[in-house]
Amino acid sequence: MKKGYFGQFGGQFVPQTLMPALKELESAFIAFKKDKTIQTELKDLLKHYVGRPSPLYFSRNLSSKLGHRIYLKREDLNHTGSHKINNTLGQILLARFMGKKRIIAETGAGQHGVATATAAALMGLECIVYMGAEDVDRQRPNVERMKLLGATVIAVETGSRTLKEAVTETFKDWLSNLSTTYYLLGSAMGPYPYPDIVRHFQQIIGQETRRQILAAEKKLPDLVLACVGGGSNAIGIFAPFRKDLSVRLMGVEAGGRGAPLGEHCSTLAKGKPGIFQGSYSYLLYTPSGQIADTHSISAGLDYPGVGPEHSWLKDLGRAEYVSVTDDEVLNAFQTLCRSEGILPALESSHAVAHLIKIAPKLPPDQIIVVNLSGRGDKDLGIVLAAGLGA
Repeated sequence: MKKGYFGQFGGQFVPQTLMPALKELESAFIAFKKDKTIQTELKDLLKHYVGRPSPLYFSRNLSSKLGHRIYLKREDLNHTGSHKINNTLGQILLARFMGKKRIIAETGAGQHGVATATAAALMGLECIVYMGAEDVDRQRPNVERMKLLGATVIAVETGSRTLKEAVTETFKDWLSNLSTTYYLLGSAMGPYPYPDIVRHFQQIIGQETRRQILAAEKKLPDLVLACVGGGSNAIGIFAPFRKDLSVRLMGVEAGGRGAPLGEHCSTLAKGKPGIFQGSYSYLLYTPSGQIADTHSISAGLDYPGVGPEHSWLKDLGRAEYVSVTDDEVLNAFQTLCRSEGILPALESSHAVAHLIKIAPKLPPDQIIVVNLSGRGDKDLGIVLAAGLGA
């Protein structure tokens, strides 16, 4: 496979002025992976600071309800409440390795922002987080957490005021401050080497899951489900199973309010390939070639693109990509709350929603793993406004 690409997808579609920084990042990442001292430090942090390995929990009540053996990979139990901390700790050590003193990041649901602010505080580094103004409004608890951790949160007022614009503003900042600044990108997207870097730090999810399910069931799962926005939690759990062709991989996107363009974020299910924010991948765009507006009840999935590795897996037929609506997501959120006493993030609830939908159509007694990528405390305002909990 050509370096920087997954099949035809990926690449470095950025201004020429950014190419030296990407080359510097690639070289540093190669050296970083070979440095035994820093790898030992990362392993120690993941164990004693994050709390890894995260449990693979047999969901007995949901299993009884749906008629399959269902396991939840509990990334919601990590420090900061999601899978994002796996990547931010790895990249913060990489930034320190490169001698960068200033950290910038984008965030949608705020979980990556919180994880970045946490890692930056731990390492004593300056942290600036760009967040769409719409997401600032609907994810206020995470905004306050970032500020308490010492980060500066900049609300982006342009465009749809969501993750797309936050990414754009973060790239602009990086271009203006290349010598001092590290862009800690939060998902498996953007120009090479970012998709490789994020997958490297997130694949611990799938590596642990593989060991845990073999210990519990003495066989691999029949199906692995994860939500997909940019795609980091999904690629993290999919990657260690990619060559196990008996394991069905399924990514669940945000179907939002329905099929019309602008009402959903079903990039892989309904989009077409194009170039956006540094790479060639599937996108949602209008007939005139403009990037489409998007909608999802979950801020973390409210994005018109997706990581290039997911685009490659889709075209290979190795992974399936589907979508569920906001209403189905709210139902899944409430189902998991009341069947297992777990409040999942609305992002993670997409994967649960599709499992509920397809369970009656699956062969009996399937072994199924759902990546529960985050906890739902941050979403309480949204779900209460939607009428749940009354």
